[in-house]
Amino acid sequence: MSQPRNEARIVGLMALGFGLVGIDRFMISTLYPVIAHDLHLGYGDIGKITGALAIAWGLAALVMGNLSDRIGRRQVLAGALLVFALLISASGLATGLLSLVLVRIVMGVADGAYTPVSIATTIEASAPRRRGLNIGIQQTMLPLFGLGIAPLIVSQLLHLMGWRLIFSLFAAPGLLLAWLVWRTIPDGRPDAGPDAGGQGTARSSRADWGAVLAVPNIRLGMAMMLCWLTCLVTTSALLPNYFTDYLHLPLEQMSWVMSATGFGAMAGTLLLPALSDRIGRKPVFLISVVGAGVSLIMLSRTGAAPTVLFGWLFAVNFFNNASITLTVGPLCSESVPASLMATATGVVIACGELFGGGIAPVIGGQIAERFGINNILWLPIGAMGVGLVLCALTRETWARGGAGDGA
Repeated sequence: MSQPRNEARIVGLMALGFGLVGIDRFMISTLYPVIAHDLHLGYGDIGKITGALAIAWGLAALVMGNLSDRIGRRQVLAGALLVFALLISASGLATGLLSLVLVRIVMGVADGAYTPVSIATTIEASAPRRRGLNIGIQQTMLPLFGLGIAPLIVSQLLHLMGWRLIFSLFAAPGLLLAWLVWRTIPDGRPDAGPDAGGQGTARSSRADWGAVLAVPNIRLGMAMMLCWLTCLVTTSALLPNYFTDYLHLPLEQMSWVMSATGFGAMAGTLLLPALSDRIGRKPVFLISVVGAGVSLIMLSRTGAAPTVLFGWLFAVNFFNNASITLTVGPLCSESVPASLMATATGVVIACGELFGGGIAPVIGGQIAERFGINNILWLPIGAMGVGLVLCALTRETWARGGAGDGA
């Protein structure tokens, strides 16, 4: 499976799938000002919609990551992409807050099921010396497509069609990718050794979750992921309204500035994990957290200057998404046995999504409504401060000349 040809094919498919997941999750952020106007939604409603998807994402990651460790990757990956393809158009059928929340919950289940399994599949297909690089390639597609390209495309499509029709454009690519994944990913469960959290058919989800939670790096990773997703989700959900309502940027300027989220995240996700293959995971973690925190502070002090806003938002996501990638990729996979990789990743993602992705945007929405949307950046700034302390407590998993294994 680690032969170069298979490695490139599998990493490429996992990357394209994560790109579609990114489009589904973040395309709606650029549409929020238009959707809010049509459906009469407030800032708090936007936070609830964003939080509902994140909670569903987290629960699905927790359950389906472990399931794939026990029954195999292919079924979960192809099934998640099939659900995505069949239901993405439903977001455009929403008539109010409740219906939009329900649709986003279902999409969150599909997206969350795909995420930890695709990460584990990428790691398993990769030679040890390329784990950081390959997980960076795979993870970079979510910000590239979801946060970089999608805002630019969506802002132009709104001149040609209503927001409801835009969602349906991505159903066919999802179906095609589900078919390719089913044909390419090997069937069968990952290899289970004696330390895999269970023995043969006696393995249970409870035992697997207990095994990964016994690892200090996994417990720290759960809390760290909460911090990183607090930054990512609150900024991607509420900054469009911050730019249009507080800084009074026109819609097209706002969309251009928001595209910095994707391009910055793409660059950081690709470059910094690859750097960690050379100098270690922990030094890159610390650099990333400090860089994101400083960039958030500078962003909060910038006025209605689109180019400067673009630069600081690029930097925020350059560093923050590197932290996300290192947490769900090398930190998880190198701290547990191979047969528990998706379980560990699912647990970490679940914690981040349920709290950082689910509760944080609701809190952010309430901050915007009660204290003014100009104050929302204090939430991710605080999260970076906590994340810095947590990073300092992690144990290095990288080994010179290859990837480390074990906590």
